[in-house]
Amino acid sequence: MIIKKYEAETENDAILKAKDELGGGAIIMNIKTTRPKGIFRLFRKPVVEVTAATDDKPSAEPVKPKMDAVSNEKAQKAAKAIEEAIRRQKQESVSDSESLKDGRQKRSSAIEAKLDNLADMIEKQMVVENKEKEQPKDTDNKEEQEKQEETESRNAKIRGLLYNQFLSNEVEESYAHMLVEEVKDLPDKEEALDAILANVYQRIVLKLGQPQVIRLNEKNKPRVCFFVGSTGVGKTTTIAKIASLFKLEKKAKVALITSDTYRIAAVEQLKTYANILSLPIRVVYSSEEMKKALEDYEDYDLVLVDTAGRSPKNKKQVDELAELLNSTDEALREVYLVLSATTKYKDLKQIVATYKDMVDFRIVFTKLDETSCYGNILNIRLDTGAPLSYVTCGQVVPDDLGMLNAQAIAKQLLGGCE
Repeated sequence: MIIKKYEAETENDAILKAKDELGGGAIIMNIKTTRPKGIFRLFRKPVVEVTAATDDKPSAEPVKPKMDAVSNEKAQKAAKAIEEAIRRQKQESVSDSESLKDGRQKRSSAIEAKLDNLADMIEKQMVVENKEKEQPKDTDNKEEQEKQEETESRNAKIRGLLYNQFLSNEVEESYAHMLVEEVKDLPDKEEALDAILANVYQRIVLKLGQPQVIRLNEKNKPRVCFFVGSTGVGKTTTIAKIASLFKLEKKAKVALITSDTYRIAAVEQLKTYANILSLPIRVVYSSEEMKKALEDYEDYDLVLVDTAGRSPKNKKQVDELAELLNSTDEALREVYLVLSATTKYKDLKQIVATYKDMVDFRIVFTKLDETSCYGNILNIRLDTGAPLSYVTCGQVVPDDLGMLNAQAIAKQLLGGCE
């Protein structure tokens, strides 16, 4: 692994330096800031130093496909009509969106306050250790031994505080234990607190990994993305957000397919989004119909496929989904397992186990706005080894969609639950 530091006047400039040298796959491990007391010394802007890491052989930034410009007047009018429809939809939900932003700011402030509380608790623990009554030293060996015992005791208590912090965020016990046990042999200096927090923060970021999102094909072949998962986790809304992103911002040619014939409401919901975005949509009932639909969409850039919620206990439904997935060329296919951040860890384990035996997948977490404990994101990442991808935090299309931010999740895990 290569680890380097980059300095710049702004955060973006420093990150760009890291990406240019180490490649697009570089992971930003730490952002050093001008900061007040406590853990804010690690996170607060403006950023002047970024620590980045990558494999021994930096990977190049994926080449983005070139899109043809809209040239004829009819297409321009259609594009304007689409944008106007989306604009009206956003205006209707502007009050909800503003409330959501206010809520995010409040949650961010709460997290920062808890991060400071954690730092204060650790600092107080260190002060208590330093104020212990000194005993006469008979020999140099005894003095050295007592110093070592004090350091070990201090680090043990700090690890205990961090361990409890992770448990409060619903990090699985074995993973919490693993993280704090990796904090060993830290120097007995005034900056030991910074060293501990930075060490744990960087380890969380590296374990979460770089998010893997949809990349369009370069050889005039459509990227076919299946979205799978249990009923009610937000698959259809997530597809609408991604479709809107690629249609309006990336100017890609997008088509929709739904095989969720179990729920009429899901089909109608996706048709509504398709109508607003002026996208073609096809309802399929079998793997043969899926193959035919993909043949009809072979000149598109991106095909998004909505699937019915499958119970991991229903073998027939699982087999049907496997057949549907196998109807697509594996080289063109990507599968996204959609999970709700509000689902219990025990249930999430059962869900991912079902799909892990079926196909390789990336993970999308929805409903981050409905929970303040993000431990399951780390748990499932470590359980499956599957790459994380998108996250959603509301119903607004397409605003409430983004790539998973490992740095933000690490801060949340250190900050504690509300």
